[in-house]
Amino acid sequence: MSEAVETAVPSKSADGIGSEHYTRLLQGMAHAVAAKGYAETTIADIVREAAVSRRTFYEHFSTKTECLIALYQTASRLALQAVSEAFDPAQPWHAQVEQAMAAYFDYLAQDPVLLRTLFVEILGLGMPGLAVRRRVNDEIANFIQVAINSSGDAEGLAVHLTSQMAMTVVGGINELVLQAIEQDRAADLRELVAPATRLVRAVAAESRR
Repeated sequence: MSEAVETAVPSKSADGIGSEHYTRLLQGMAHAVAAKGYAETTIADIVREAAVSRRTFYEHFSTKTECLIALYQTASRLALQAVSEAFDPAQPWHAQVEQAMAAYFDYLAQDPVLLRTLFVEILGLGMPGLAVRRRVNDEIANFIQVAINSSGDAEGLAVHLTSQMAMTVVGGINELVLQAIEQDRAADLRELVAPATRLVRAVAAESRR
């Protein structure tokens, strides 16, 4: 397995309770989709990449869709963890935004193929994919809202970022990533740090009015 996917899908699930076989299945899904695309990936491909039996697959997942959703949730929450660890609550939020954005895009850029899976292939699942995408986006928006509102702006004034405005930030950042994928610039996500940082700051400034 590639080093990038090994990093993006850890030895345990995001909540720390995943089994070795569960983790290997997530990694197997990532590699199978990287090789064939989600539509052409079969359960046989996943278990072959994971080096486990088909029976083991069904002990953890009912379908390949369920496996992809688990991969999406795990990788997305690890991306949020990277942002959280880069955000220092002891400092004014505006001083931390650029660092947090850099941590987020660095995480996503680890594996351009996995990135495409998380941002594009998940949409091909229909309503189940949209539902899990919404839950993850809600988690990210909630983090942004709490982090900004609890820190104040550059002048120490309170910022009251609403949940809708936080989701606006998430949507804008997601569109920047999708555009980079479409333009085959997935390996250059660091270039998105500056516009994403400006977006967060502009929305926060508007929230002071």
